[in-house]
Amino acid sequence: MTEVLQQCVCEEATEEELLARLDEVIASYEDKPGALIPVLQLAQGIFGYLPVVALKHVALKMGKPYSEVAGVVGFYSFFSRVPRGKHLIRVCLGTACYVRGGVAVLDALKKDLGVDVGETTEDRQFSLEVGRCFGACGLAPVIMIDDDVHHRVKPKRIGAILDEYADDAAAAERSA
Repeated sequence: MTEVLQQCVCEEATEEELLARLDEVIASYEDKPGALIPVLQLAQGIFGYLPVVALKHVALKMGKPYSEVAGVVGFYSFFSRVPRGKHLIRVCLGTACYVRGGVAVLDALKKDLGVDVGETTEDRQFSLEVGRCFGACGLAPVIMIDDDVHHRVKPKRIGAILDEYADDAAAAERSA
């Protein structure tokens, strides 16, 4: 039976500790075809994003050119080269959402959060991204926060929706 160890996340790990964890991941994928994407996914889980140091480490340890590793990260939208917030907000701008006010919802989010698309709030609570279709066209406009779908969103409701996800201190600061 495999023992699962719980680690305290009370302190941030050092870069060396994170790279050591990454080495363990890379070793577990040694000689497996198609290992680059799963290794990068796990590396992103370890670091919270994919900093240059992690990409160079993966390239070196897996014997791949850095350009190949960075190219894969740049191609797939799942990967992030900048730290993401605790909550990922995606605004649908597919045709139905666009026509029914998705841009106004996006503008309200940008204003309320003080960030642009692809950015993360200073308190690292929220990251803002755009999506093309979430398959809820009849409920447009739609946003997703983490795995939660919010439908028929109006710009004036943005503050209340964000308050559901924000830490108490962040919610109080935004409403001040």
